[in-house]
Amino acid sequence: MSNAIYATLARQHGLMQEMQVVSNNLANSSTTGYKTDRAIFAEFLVSTGSDASSLSMGSLAGHSFEMEQGGLKVTGGQFDLAVQGDGYFTVDTPLGTRLTRAGQFQLAANGNLIDMNGSNVLNAGGGPITIPPEATNLVISADGTISANGLQIDQVGVVVPDGDLMRDSNTYFSAAGGFVAAKDFGIVQGALEQSNVSPVLEVSRMIEVQRAYEAGQTLLETEDQRIGQLISAVRER
Repeated sequence: MSNAIYATLARQHGLMQEMQVVSNNLANSSTTGYKTDRAIFAEFLVSTGSDASSLSMGSLAGHSFEMEQGGLKVTGGQFDLAVQGDGYFTVDTPLGTRLTRAGQFQLAANGNLIDMNGSNVLNAGGGPITIPPEATNLVISADGTISANGLQIDQVGVVVPDGDLMRDSNTYFSAAGGFVAAKDFGIVQGALEQSNVSPVLEVSRMIEVQRAYEAGQTLLETEDQRIGQLISAVRER
């Protein structure tokens, strides 16, 4: 197989991975708290033999996320919360504590505040938040303090990662370096943060990737025909 085919196949594989990222962004353009994903590619050299030059290849090296805040959608929901500024809600998942900007919460049968996946929302101390059944006139202030009839019940925990974030799912992030309490934030009750995906930009990127993939496919077909013609010419001698 020629070096041109090796390099093009690696490029095609990368374009397929890029297409998956773009498609996932588009699929989550209306997902609460979703952050746009970007694929990061790295170049590396592959030896083609002791007497030949190295071959430059590329592969997916990781992901980066555009963490800019999405627009706020007013819902009026008592337990719909949005973080303005820096910070993430914390939830207790089967895999451990995860960070999220998706604040579409509700009450479980036991009175615990949970997210849409059934995970407990954590308070400032890292424990579950329980709303007493007799609590009425519930208000959640900008600092996360939960009050009922003027009496404080608990405080929603809002944190910032101490290092890089890794995406676990569409709206869950893990912080390998841990996290600390956020300072520069405000919670808005009765609102949700929308996805920060720009559908127009993602569709444009999808078209760009698709055209690049089609060009690569044409190159592969041309190179395959060239090699086939060369083999036929050699056999006819």
